[in-house]
Amino acid sequence: SAARRLADLGHDVDDSFPEPLAADDLGPHAITIVAASQARTVDMLSEWLGRPISADDMDGDNWAITEIGRHATASAYLASLDAMNVFRRRMAGWWASGHDLLVTPTITGPPPRIGEHRPVPGHPLEAWTRTGALLRFTIPFNVTGQPAISLPLHWSADGLPIGVQLVAAFGREDILLRVASQLEADGAWRDRRPRIHA
Repeated sequence: SAARRLADLGHDVDDSFPEPLAADDLGPHAITIVAASQARTVDMLSEWLGRPISADDMDGDNWAITEIGRHATASAYLASLDAMNVFRRRMAGWWASGHDLLVTPTITGPPPRIGEHRPVPGHPLEAWTRTGALLRFTIPFNVTGQPAISLPLHWSADGLPIGVQLVAAFGREDILLRVASQLEADGAWRDRRPRIHA
């Protein structure tokens, strides 16, 4: 539906997608980088507070990720950075082949209810894993720095917005903003509000 709307607005649309997105090897590297970053953030907060931060200071999922980060070796971290660089270069090849936007769902399912992905005591990383699966389409671009925007182009039967993600090549935020502006002017969501909203 989003592709048809873009075509109706004069954009050339095809069914291709960047081949690197089909690979399943990015996840472990993303976890290593996120976990190491979180461990460093927790260490900085400990220094700032003047006391160690412990498992009692955060939920089980965040503590488990912090511990994974603390046990990641420098070699594993650098290997993960290398994998991200390879992914970025492979993605750049798709953009260089003549594409300026990639259109995907924003998340892999309907919007979750508030608290649905709250950590479950005694089940470390269960909520974190569910959230990661829900964000399958956004994670690759969060970790590679490619600009992306989520637009509420559809609505569920319950009246909740369903996001469509547009992704552009590195440094091409201008394309995202122009196309988003065009879709907004087309009336895609301008006058719609969920029944409960902030």
